[in-house]
Amino acid sequence: MRHGMLLVLATALVALAGAQAAYPDHGHGRHHHHGRGQAVVFVQTNETSGNRIVVFDRGANGSLTQAGSYATGGNGGVAAPGTESDRLASQGSLVYDARHSLLIAVNAGSDTVTTFKVRGDRLSHGRTVSSGGQFPASVAVSGRLVYVLNSGGEGIVQGFWITGHKLRPIAGSARSLGLANGNPPNFLTSPGQVGFSPFGNKLIVTTKASGSNIDVFRVRRDGTLSTAPVMNASATPVPFAFTFTPRGRLASGEAAMSSLTTYRLNGDGTLTDPRSQSDGQMALCWITRARGVYYVSNTASDNVSSFRIGADGQPMLLNAVAAGTNAGPIDSTASGRYLYVQTGTAGTIDEFRVNGDGSLTPIGSVTGLPAGQEGIASN
Repeated sequence: MRHGMLLVLATALVALAGAQAAYPDHGHGRHHHHGRGQAVVFVQTNETSGNRIVVFDRGANGSLTQAGSYATGGNGGVAAPGTESDRLASQGSLVYDARHSLLIAVNAGSDTVTTFKVRGDRLSHGRTVSSGGQFPASVAVSGRLVYVLNSGGEGIVQGFWITGHKLRPIAGSARSLGLANGNPPNFLTSPGQVGFSPFGNKLIVTTKASGSNIDVFRVRRDGTLSTAPVMNASATPVPFAFTFTPRGRLASGEAAMSSLTTYRLNGDGTLTDPRSQSDGQMALCWITRARGVYYVSNTASDNVSSFRIGADGQPMLLNAVAAGTNAGPIDSTASGRYLYVQTGTAGTIDEFRVNGDGSLTPIGSVTGLPAGQEGIASN
């Protein structure tokens, strides 16, 4: 039965080391260069012929206007078999770190990671380093500590320190997930996301259909991890993307049953007290919290669902279809009272206003981005 369920899901979900300067591509947008207070959305194109970051200014009404385009100095990647909406098969492939005004992007096709200094809607000081593994697909930041999830092969998480606007690898920080993927990995069996717990003392990795585990590492004072993770079986199969509730519960999107599950994260790395709720859609994978509501992308249903999470951790479905999207909704980001949903098939950014009752009002869509784009963040 599980094999059949995963088969349905699989059908539905339809090395440069060292520093390398990246440069603005002035042919892809006008630079406005607003000040630090300007609301900005960043989008990663994930093009295999040259990855780019496209920068958008957010208007007073929530609409996005392109402000510039910057080459990362690396190439995007495509997970196998290569026709899915989710080319990197992950959440968190593009991350904005407000503390350091730093944007971090993966180059899955080059096994590298690029950092940019952010000033207003301009990027500068692009620097590229080896990701420490194959097919980097997700990034986590806590203070000065960064971990990159490499999805190819056995799966490697590699640690870095933020030094100025660059990443410095931490010696002895690489840890294996013990998986058996190829390079590029299959989209269904590659790990889905890496992230820190709220206090930064745990590092979490979801493995999707490679065991349907949620791995929890202990973070040491020197930035390295425990030798092996605590492996927790997810409550429903194929744990993908996650975030944390204000009460510190892990909120995990689990694709096979299209469910949102929350867990208590214990000091020993175990996950207990699972509480689940399905949205009744197909392939719930990505999750973003905005104004107290959890919005999830259902990539096989071309829509977004909304949940609230009770004080006891129980997810409560607000609206099974909070909004329709263009084809292949994947990652999303919240900026102020607005939600932006990236579509990997259509190549759009769908814009929504988040209302007080959790409902979504469509604003419009940004077009002209490539199909296969993946990675979105905001300041």
